[in-house]
Amino acid sequence: MLRVDRVSKRFGSNLALDEVSLTVPMGQIVGFLGPNGSGKTTTMRSIMGLVATDHGAVTWRGAPITDDVRHTFGYMPAERGMYPKMRVREQLVYFARLAGRAQNSAAAAADRWLERMGLVDRADDEVQALSSGNQQRLQLAIALVHDPELLILDEPFSGLDPVAVETMKALLIEEVARGVTVLLSSHQLDLVSDVCADVVIVD
Repeated sequence: MLRVDRVSKRFGSNLALDEVSLTVPMGQIVGFLGPNGSGKTTTMRSIMGLVATDHGAVTWRGAPITDDVRHTFGYMPAERGMYPKMRVREQLVYFARLAGRAQNSAAAAADRWLERMGLVDRADDEVQALSSGNQQRLQLAIALVHDPELLILDEPFSGLDPVAVETMKALLIEEVARGVTVLLSSHQLDLVSDVCADVVIVD
């Protein structure tokens, strides 16, 4: 279980998180909802260790989250975190290696996810040459390429056409079926109701 327990964070005079608490049960998709500026992204970044919290605790399987544990997490930020001039397949291999995969394993995983995301014919293109929707597919593939136990997805459906949305929904359901735990934020309430077992609302 992922547990965020009374986490607070202040940026200067701005109180970004005020004792935010949530739990995500193992093998479920939980939607994380709230208006812009309510702290969803900051909460997700705190789970990934990208933001140091002022108070509170974040635990996974009942223990503090170390850097080694975070290698078992997949993260898809709302603002794309890719290298625009790196080629698509090269990018996937790179992130799989960062997560601890050996070269051969990383290459095989990259090829598998290129196939799953329908990006095989774009494997040698630079990331910046992809459409917005294909960049979103690649970003999700990066989050999944090392077979994570926990997925943190910040606005994963943004910029996708209806066909791609259905593909991503089916993919998330498949991942949960193999035991992956998912926390996702979205402003698209119909999509949240389709895939999420529960929701957390932050004001």
